[in-house]
Amino acid sequence: MARGSRLARLAALGLLGVLTLSGCDMPNNEFWRFGWPEGITEESEAMRELWTGSVIAALIVGIAVWALIFYSMVAHRKRSDELPRQTAYNLPLEIAYTIAPFLIIAGLFFFTVVTQNEVLDRSEDPDETIEVNAFKWNWQFVYPDTAGEDGEPVDTIGTSTEIPVLVLPTDRVIRFEVASADVIHSFWVPEFLFKLDVIPGNENGRDNVFEVTVREEGAYVGRCAELCGTYHAYMNFEVRAVSGDEYDDYLDARESGLGTYEALVAIGQPGAATSTTPLELFQEKNLDQLRETDG
Repeated sequence: MARGSRLARLAALGLLGVLTLSGCDMPNNEFWRFGWPEGITEESEAMRELWTGSVIAALIVGIAVWALIFYSMVAHRKRSDELPRQTAYNLPLEIAYTIAPFLIIAGLFFFTVVTQNEVLDRSEDPDETIEVNAFKWNWQFVYPDTAGEDGEPVDTIGTSTEIPVLVLPTDRVIRFEVASADVIHSFWVPEFLFKLDVIPGNENGRDNVFEVTVREEGAYVGRCAELCGTYHAYMNFEVRAVSGDEYDDYLDARESGLGTYEALVAIGQPGAATSTTPLELFQEKNLDQLRETDG
């Protein structure tokens, strides 16, 4: 009974350590990411901390299990033909190893829900709003708070020979309102560590909405992550994250009548996408169709 009580106390102590470490802020460096990809948004950092805490919790449980296995191998190795003292029907021990896994799962579930709520949280007044329209097989990005020379909001739309560039500011809360014109698509930027299925018929502002705060400038490829038809693989776009001042200058240039390419060049950015290019096969198909039309 005494040995069973000690094991029960040891299990309880290990469980307390797992739950405590799962809720701690984890350092952000290559080692502590445990293979988790490096994101560029505040939300991706919350997910990375959940992953780090979960891995540490799993390591603690694994080390405890292996320690008990080796302890049993050494302490209960065969010394004679006489059976050692049996511990069947040890009620405290059985209660401990029945409750402990449930509490571990409950703890991981709790922190997962907390992180999920943080990632999906929507602010009352985001700094920027972007309308994303998906269609077979490309993207349109609309800046609804702007007005071009024709009075309509500034937008960027991709073609079979041109990758659409979505320009975003860093260090601002950006709301994406995503819609589909036909079938289910999926808005995915790998560096966001987040994707959202775009289900047609869901009203913008209700289901197809999420927010991010980008922390690092750069060019990042975006993709459709839902098989949406024949040319699904060609449905790429680029996120161009720039400083807040450059973003404002970009919108001013667009409102003055410049296109996406010219406005990007005007703020010192490459005019065309740099993270991905249209697939050559698709360009050839498009050119063949044009030749057939002309001929």
